[in-house]
Amino acid sequence: MSARARAAIAGIGATEFSKDSGRSELRLAAEAVRAALADAGLTPADVDGMVTFTMDTSPEITVAQACGIGELSFFSRVHYGGGAACATVQQAAMAVATGAAEVVVCYRAFNERSGRRFGAGVRHREPTAEGVALGWVMPAGLLTPASWVAMAARRYLHVHGLTPEVFGHVAVAARRYAAANPAAHFHGRPITLADHAASRWIAEPLRLLDCCQETDGGQALVVTSVERARDLPRPPAVIAAAAQGAGRGQEQMTGFHRGDPAVLQEARVVARRLWRGAGLGPDDIDVGILYDHFTPFVLMQLEAYGFCGPGEAAALVAEGRLPLNTHGGQLGEAYLHGMNGVAEAVRQLRGTAVNQVPGAERVLVTAGTGVPTSGLVLAADD
Repeated sequence: MSARARAAIAGIGATEFSKDSGRSELRLAAEAVRAALADAGLTPADVDGMVTFTMDTSPEITVAQACGIGELSFFSRVHYGGGAACATVQQAAMAVATGAAEVVVCYRAFNERSGRRFGAGVRHREPTAEGVALGWVMPAGLLTPASWVAMAARRYLHVHGLTPEVFGHVAVAARRYAAANPAAHFHGRPITLADHAASRWIAEPLRLLDCCQETDGGQALVVTSVERARDLPRPPAVIAAAAQGAGRGQEQMTGFHRGDPAVLQEARVVARRLWRGAGLGPDDIDVGILYDHFTPFVLMQLEAYGFCGPGEAAALVAEGRLPLNTHGGQLGEAYLHGMNGVAEAVRQLRGTAVNQVPGAERVLVTAGTGVPTSGLVLAADD
């Protein structure tokens, strides 16, 4: 673990994951925050910092009011959708390390199934410089995240001489873990490679079972100093390294002209910084929690982070050489923009995960890919 590690995740909390929460996104956020504080053995009065996503509809100040939190000395938001997941923890850790705050809550809450569904595609967007990039692809019919990822997936298969069946290994592994997880939407419902191959096309070469769910729910995390976390009820998950990364010419999901689409440049940036910051490498990782909004990007992340060579990730997954997304991931448990993956990493380090990996001491967590992204290396306390 890096000697610079000064912050830790001390609490995790979530609502149930559903397809129709029946309540507001603000209430989901407040429930998750309260649950995380209770898990950490803290109260709203202990909190002086809040971090969330720019896409969240419940501002930090409003959530603080709803939870009975008092004065705040730090509040922040991170852009780029799922790419923000690990960066919220990074922001919290920096606040703690610099003294800007002592106890920071990271949260994400949405009704992404019963409300605004990201999979429905782009229907209306306020004019922005960033949105101009979509103007190059929408006339060609690329209107949804699945269609954008399909472009990169097709290139990946072409470069490495593979067929879409290789993506099935990721889906099968995720659903196997989800089947044993009572919190997962697909609890008790594993799939086979044949099931994957029989699922309908969404945007070739992506099938239905290559695409993550749409979920209503909330997830929150509590970050504080390692020293304070040691005095709290739960074993701390030490933030050994945290990083953000964007590749040259980066866009949101549509950067097809910035280099080889079969390579996740932003993930390579994060990987370099994480391994250097933590003083670790791929061989030191016990569990991988890799952002799995679409199966091809899991394979491409494994290669970008150095777990295997180009085109070799499907074999790594099929052989089970690295436990991946032991909660079932966004494919099997829930789609919470990656925040539930951070919570699973904490459970693995505590030794309380449903699909516990024996002796898990170091976990890699990644955030959304195809967008400016982030990552964490979490470690058990020495």
